[in-house]
Amino acid sequence: MPPKLGIVAGGGALPARLVAAAREQGREVFVLAITGHAVASSLAGVPQAWIRLGEAGRGLDVLREQGVEELVMAGPVRRPSLTDLRPDWRTARFFARLGLRALGDDGLLKAVIAELEEEGFRVIGLHAILGDVLAEAGVWGRVVPDAAAQSDIGHGLKIARCLGELDVGQSVVIQQGIVLGVEAIEGTDALLARCGELRRQGPGGVLVKISKPGQERRVDLPTIGVRTVETAAEAGLAGIAVEVGSTVVVDRPATVAAADAAGLFLCGVAAAKK
Repeated sequence: MPPKLGIVAGGGALPARLVAAAREQGREVFVLAITGHAVASSLAGVPQAWIRLGEAGRGLDVLREQGVEELVMAGPVRRPSLTDLRPDWRTARFFARLGLRALGDDGLLKAVIAELEEEGFRVIGLHAILGDVLAEAGVWGRVVPDAAAQSDIGHGLKIARCLGELDVGQSVVIQQGIVLGVEAIEGTDALLARCGELRRQGPGGVLVKISKPGQERRVDLPTIGVRTVETAAEAGLAGIAVEVGSTVVVDRPATVAAADAAGLFLCGVAAAKK
């Protein structure tokens, strides 16, 4: 029998997709859902417990009681301030040891994984369960990026890589060679909404998403889905380019269909790393 899988569930549709895929593989599943982030309606009928982000101690106890051996983390989680976190003693001890590594998302997540593995859990990437979820190379839909868009993609890859090296964000919006916006703590949807107000006349811009150099691939890979396409269209963009093999595409058929309907291109591109 495959080991029991624990899913630490943030927002969006990915946790529910993981549940369905794991059950198809004959795996027993337990969900540890994050209050204020996970979507309760999508997890109906699944064995589950709910915790605040600051309740790491109780979360670990629950996972052990449920016999979980492997863990996968999926779905966006808005990063709280320490005041909002209200950490229990276990979480507070973790942050005290972490120190400055808590300042960047990637450093924090690597430390979280190390902590979970020290506690005896095996942490796996969601692509180990959803084998077809990562972006493939090439243009996926009917719309093809023109020469101007290709130039913006190239420029965007350079900017996004610089952001990643500083552990700032994974996304950038470029239009006609101009950086309209870069992603920080606000997330991609808010970035696109802001850039929609800044767009220039002429050909629309491009959203470029890549993973950070040296990023821990088991968590927080860049992600797009139907909502990303809809928000990009509302912002007047021409298309979206994401990194091959390192970007999660939620419900690819629906995402491609949404892009075709909106007249946007979707493509997977290589992003050179040091």
